[in-house]
Amino acid sequence: MSSPRQFGALVLLLGICAVIGAAEPARLPADQMAKAIQNDSISIPSPGELFAALEKPGKPNWTGQYRGPMPTTYKNRAQIALNLGGLIADGFIAVEAQDSQQVKNIGTDIIKLAKALGVSQNVLSRGNSINEFAENNDWDALQEELEATQNEVKASMQSHSDQDLVILVSVGGWVRGTQVVSASVMQNYDERAAKVLRQPELVKFIHSKMNDISPGLHEEPLIKDVSEQLNGIEKLVSFPPGKVPSADDVRKVNEAVGKVMEAIQTKTDTK
Repeated sequence: MSSPRQFGALVLLLGICAVIGAAEPARLPADQMAKAIQNDSISIPSPGELFAALEKPGKPNWTGQYRGPMPTTYKNRAQIALNLGGLIADGFIAVEAQDSQQVKNIGTDIIKLAKALGVSQNVLSRGNSINEFAENNDWDALQEELEATQNEVKASMQSHSDQDLVILVSVGGWVRGTQVVSASVMQNYDERAAKVLRQPELVKFIHSKMNDISPGLHEEPLIKDVSEQLNGIEKLVSFPPGKVPSADDVRKVNEAVGKVMEAIQTKTDTK
């Protein structure tokens, strides 16, 4: 079972995932993750859920999963939403590493992207509090503030009926979370940790949610690209029951989600 602090930086995304229509997923060990994925009870797990399911022996090298600064000046709302999900995953990593400066940097970028999506002023006003708690290394208070932010984001998204953006933020978080999980397993291969990557029904569900996006948005180049690449990822994570993904299998998954993440971050031919 993960510590309460583990979910501090990801409560924002947990709230968004819940809006999709399913309850927040339980924190499951790796060997139960696939069993929990079934029909109407399925939901897109947050990066925190994926990280908690790792069951990796020893402490992961969280700082080794950092990535370079990313733009916060995207003009396309779909691209903003996908990158917001990825940034929230980065926030989780920074909290796990107890890196206050990284938390502040990512928190600032999260607020910028959230503002670009038109979330309520109540959400934006919490940015200063997050920075203050990070500055003081007050991780418990940071968790509480992010939990409050979660509630504000849920209310804001619901009031604007931005279901398409809710889906895209969740997908962006899952892609970045899966990238981090697969990279962590690659660094020190462990069969128990590798099992969490067997999730064909989950990827199929994510693809179905992408297909639920409004027709106009679904035709945008970036959305079409992400949706098409999910087909290949579904095949890569469709390991037979009882088969543990090999180190090479993990590498292929990491490369595939890495390509999606690169498209999300850099593709510029959206309308």
